Amino acid sequence: MSTPRKVAEEAAMNARTCIVTRNAGGPDDLIRFVAGPDGKVVPDLKRELPGRGCWVTAERWAVDKAVSKNLFSRALKQKVEAPADLGDMVDVLLARNLAGMINMARKAGEFVTGSAKVDLAVRSGAALAVFHAADAAPDGRRKLDQARKAFCLQMETDGPIPALVPFGAAEIDTLLHENAFKHAAALAGKAGEGVVKRAMMLQRYRAAPGTEGKAAMTNK
Repeated sequence: MSTPRKVAEEAAMNARTCIVTRNAGGPDDLIRFVAGPDGKVVPDLKRELPGRGCWVTAERWAVDKAVSKNLFSRALKQKVEAPADLGDMVDVLLARNLAGMINMARKAGEFVTGSAKVDLAVRSGAALAVFHAADAAPDGRRKLDQARKAFCLQMETDGPIPALVPFGAAEIDTLLHENAFKHAAALAGKAGEGVVKRAMMLQRYRAAPGTEGKAAMTNK
């Protein structure tokens, strides 16, 4: 016989089960969707919109499959329309969400740009992750890779801090304007951690199925 506690635990688990894969996951692994007032499916990245919600694995292919298989109506228990470009909509929202957090982290002093500042942040252990623009010069990346490896050897860690390329060459200027960068680092702190978490999520969302964003991240 199920106890009230067990029922509550099962309900919580079901509430965060991907409607595509049927796998359960944490809120950072899934994207919540709700039905908007107009009957269209709306992504709820902040997980705060009212009404019944459903969850989809935070990967582009999963969102596209939920749309093509018309899985939202069944999950939300009402007839809803999932826009054909819902996958693109989520991509744009994730990118804007990351850009907004980067700007917030800069104001908090937890996001630095420029090769010299990034190198210092890495070698001092203050950096949580390194970021490169898609069109950053290979020589600049190589020098910062050396700093990452040197700190890893010095501290005897399991591996260097991650190096990510979250935005395309044109996209970074569009989203960040005067705050665009060639090389940057997120520093320890709440805002810096928020940048890394959102960058990882965007990377995973854009990656090919099965790669989980590894093509856009370097741990070498």
